[in-house]
Amino acid sequence: MIGLGKKTLLAAALATLCGPVAAQDSIKMGALATLEGAFTVLGEDGMRGVQMALAEFNNSAGGKQIELITGSSDASPDSAVRAARKLVEQDGVQVLVGPLSGSEGLAVKDYAKTQPEVTFLNGSSAAQDTTLREPAENFYRFSTDGAQWMAGLGEYAYNEKGYRKVAVLAEDYSFPYTQVFGFLEPFCRLGGEAPVDARFWVPIGNKDYSSVIAALPDDVDAIYVALGGADAVNFLTQYEQAGGDLPLIGGSITVDQTVLGSKGRTRDFVIGTPSAGPISDTWDNAAWNDFVAAYKAQFPDGFPSPSLFAHAYYINTKAALLALDAVSGDLSDGGAKLRETLSSLEFDTPTGKVSLDERRNAIADVFLTEVIEGPDGNLVNKTISVTPQVSQTLGVSYDDFLAYGQVGRENPSCE
Repeated sequence: MIGLGKKTLLAAALATLCGPVAAQDSIKMGALATLEGAFTVLGEDGMRGVQMALAEFNNSAGGKQIELITGSSDASPDSAVRAARKLVEQDGVQVLVGPLSGSEGLAVKDYAKTQPEVTFLNGSSAAQDTTLREPAENFYRFSTDGAQWMAGLGEYAYNEKGYRKVAVLAEDYSFPYTQVFGFLEPFCRLGGEAPVDARFWVPIGNKDYSSVIAALPDDVDAIYVALGGADAVNFLTQYEQAGGDLPLIGGSITVDQTVLGSKGRTRDFVIGTPSAGPISDTWDNAAWNDFVAAYKAQFPDGFPSPSLFAHAYYINTKAALLALDAVSGDLSDGGAKLRETLSSLEFDTPTGKVSLDERRNAIADVFLTEVIEGPDGNLVNKTISVTPQVSQTLGVSYDDFLAYGQVGRENPSCE
């Protein structure tokens, strides 16, 4: 019995010694996206972007295997924090990529401040204040924000389309506030109008747009629409069926492939809609074409072209993997070297170079686009122009940009 006890103690000691070594052979990475609710298809494509980056790195970085653990939310801040907390505190992830939606990002940013030894990288969340105000030192966004995504669109609507007065329809939360600001700031500065009483704000998951459609004013030149996923499909379908004939201006996710690639909707209605965002389906660039080909090969049942959600999750995941390679997968210091590496990381993406500002928000190219029917019959966004290396403060100083105030329903007033 004594001998058996010694063997048991020896085995336990070896297990104690070998456990950390074995654990260091892999790195736990979390991926959090909206896999429930109105934005489910967006989250599914975001997860495809994660898988693309991992496949590119053969599911390893820094000589260690990546153990991917996924989490699901429904686009609400509470659900995103619950999922993030489970991934970090129960599953033990050391690096977390996500979330997807705007207000989720604000909430996860605040949660990140309570977990200083975990490294957080954005998914596709694009609310401005995730990084602009009171950022978390361990939260990185290699995908740009919703105001950056609008670069060039306000000027195009005013100067090229000749629009002078627009109505606004958007979901009532932080990301659409950011998009509306990004579009209206230059549009209004040039002399355009978007009266506050012509702005319509709806909750995520709204299914009936009849009252909004009936209330749309007649004395506007176009409607700026910032809806995503099922919300966008529902509005576009109902507006077309109601005989709506006002031209549309699209928010980035309103004419993304997650909407254009949907089934059972009148297609001709959105052709000609201008928009802007971090990708363009028809950009004639070798890196983008390779990315599209890899997406189609890996996900034949996906969209005709990768969505901006696949693109954003891919870029943020790739940033994590590049930084893990640079530090040889060493997270023994609580990820400090990894985060230092991320802060200065600069690399080429399928849509051009990306780097970070001092608040760890991306500086990257943005595409002005217009919806057309592609050669294979699918609706795609045609490239009109590219605005290079758009900063979060849109080219003005940080202090001057803060003077614009926080984005919201009435900022800018534009009357």
